[in-house]
Amino acid sequence: MEAFDPPPPGERAQGAGAESCGDDGPSARHARGRTVTGVAAAAVTTVLAVVVAGQVADTGPGGTATEAAEGAERITEDDTSRSDQRARPPGQAGPAAPAAPTYAQLMARQFPFDPGLKGPGKFEAVPGLDRAPGKGRKVRYRVDVEQGLGLDGALFADAVQQTLNDERSWAHGGAMSFERIPSGEPEFVITLASPGTTAVWCAKSGLDTTVDNVSCDSASTERVMINAYRWARGAETYGAEAMLSYRQMLINHEVGHRLGHGHVNCRTSGALAPVMQQQTKSLDIDGITCRPNPWAHPGG
Repeated sequence: MEAFDPPPPGERAQGAGAESCGDDGPSARHARGRTVTGVAAAAVTTVLAVVVAGQVADTGPGGTATEAAEGAERITEDDTSRSDQRARPPGQAGPAAPAAPTYAQLMARQFPFDPGLKGPGKFEAVPGLDRAPGKGRKVRYRVDVEQGLGLDGALFADAVQQTLNDERSWAHGGAMSFERIPSGEPEFVITLASPGTTAVWCAKSGLDTTVDNVSCDSASTERVMINAYRWARGAETYGAEAMLSYRQMLINHEVGHRLGHGHVNCRTSGALAPVMQQQTKSLDIDGITCRPNPWAHPGG
């Protein structure tokens, strides 16, 4: 709105209040412009007064127009800010992701598995190289996992490498050191397979694994067969609380056969069972009950 200077009190502009058919001169025209501008200003002032009065009336007792406007603003913000995905202030981190389970934690778990599963009989080598950590005779092996098992092949391969190179295993005293290779010419292939496929490969060496759903060293082939059901579920002789130890025993026992060791039974009740005892089947042989033991050299 443009500013204007009202006339001094008591002074009327010349010709004010009368219509004119001609040009009254610059003074008259200026006076008329001032009069029109004054009327327009008065009209705007009146409209503003009405609007403000309406806002005050709408706020209710004790309210103001500003409070009403702010209240509307607050309602709008509340209505549009109910999402759980609210923006965080810069620099404020979200909740920390849970830590990945450790090797020991995974090895202590049981996994669901069908004891009657027969897979496709097709294998895949676990990629990667795990070098022999010791200075004894280097034994190269490969790890194969049957397709479609739904088990962690990398975990299985880690377990084989760590178990065989443990001082309590066949690497004891620097006798040998085991190296996992993904291809080439291994001395043997440790194979994780379904119960049905395990039975097929064990039968090639005249062994029946179907009675107790066990594993075997198929000596006439390159494969040491680890029954995936036993790997996933364990055995009653060890129980669900000792899955890590059971899996170590399973590896050491079957590789022990490949290294030339036969079955040996416990001879003293209460003693540790030899690793070459068939511990999946029983810890009680001819009335002699022994304790579970996963190691060839349990004393270290």
